[in-house]
Amino acid sequence: MGIRTKIALVNIILIVNVFVWYTYASAVLKKIVDESVFNSFETLMFYTVSFCGAVVSMLIGAFLVNKFLNRNRFLLVWTLIGMGSSILTFLLGTTTIINVSILSFLFGVSFGLGLPASMGYFADSTVPENRARFGAIMLLAMFLGMFSFRLVITTSNVVTDSLILVCWRAVGLVAFPFIDRQEERTKEKASPSFVSILRERSFVLYLIPWIVFSLVNYLSWTILDKVHGGEFVYSFALAENVVAGLFALVAGFTSDVIGRKRTLVFGFIMLGLGYAILGIYPSNILAWYFYTLVDGVAWGIIYVIFWFTLWGDLAHEKSSEKYYALGILPYSLSSFLRVTVGPVITSTVSEYAIFSLAAFFLFLAVLPLMYAPETLPEKRIRERELKIYVEKAKKVKEKYA
Repeated sequence: MGIRTKIALVNIILIVNVFVWYTYASAVLKKIVDESVFNSFETLMFYTVSFCGAVVSMLIGAFLVNKFLNRNRFLLVWTLIGMGSSILTFLLGTTTIINVSILSFLFGVSFGLGLPASMGYFADSTVPENRARFGAIMLLAMFLGMFSFRLVITTSNVVTDSLILVCWRAVGLVAFPFIDRQEERTKEKASPSFVSILRERSFVLYLIPWIVFSLVNYLSWTILDKVHGGEFVYSFALAENVVAGLFALVAGFTSDVIGRKRTLVFGFIMLGLGYAILGIYPSNILAWYFYTLVDGVAWGIIYVIFWFTLWGDLAHEKSSEKYYALGILPYSLSSFLRVTVGPVITSTVSEYAIFSLAAFFLFLAVLPLMYAPETLPEKRIRERELKIYVEKAKKVKEKYA
């Protein structure tokens, strides 16, 4: 097997495996909580425990991975922890507050602990010129896996859920025979501190719009549920994921050609237009259809660049695990706010005000991008511009020949 094929296989297995597993595990946890007699405070506590477990373990994992002699062992321990927490889904038996809290925490740790290390392996095994397109391919695989598991969760029981989680996480073990120690980390890289990363101007200029986008995004789901009901939310999410998955391929190849910044600006503008339309017609079904389309396009761009591409670019020759750990935090916070604070805000603030403010802040979020440096190498962009110029010159020559 060729090196490129081997690297692509390892990345797809490790990263797609854990994202799909966590999506299904979160759905299983929600089903356990919904089927039990927990009050709203206890439910909020479970989500908080899971969120804290994911975030804290993500930061710890980004710090610890450089203490291991090779990343392979660290990723193996992480996979085994995920399998253990999956088994615990069935072994806990009765759904007491303590049992569900433990399960929530372990689900979070099983997701966050090794995620920076696996994303760091992805960054090390790609170059800026092809990183976005590889990320787009993995993103499409993730959406296909999530769609498949979404069909299973509605008809399964706890025993079946536990078995599926264990087996699916065990699939991640297939990647390890393909990781050669020599390939895995050919040279030692400097590992910057979290504080030094947050002091980097380029990192902050990209992080600010990402935070704004994440905070604005969580509101739309709860408002959609309030206006059109849960069944429409399910259809809305399904359609949007299809659009995002398909457009991610376009975004991946585009950002590897014209650059990350231009592609991101286009995504933010599209989403800002979507929110502006909703601010005028928040209850109109056609406005929501338009928003679904532009939101899917924007998410296709933003997933590829903010999840897979940008933080590896900004790390340059340094270790990228901590960049990815900090870069993924805004999305984790958005997911947490959507199920906790979101319903409270939408019940107290009008849809017109929320969507109008969302559009305003999204347009403001584009401003830091104007000052952010392009992370795709300048040589690649110049080569594209030269190619376009040569093609135009040939057409002019043919016209007047």
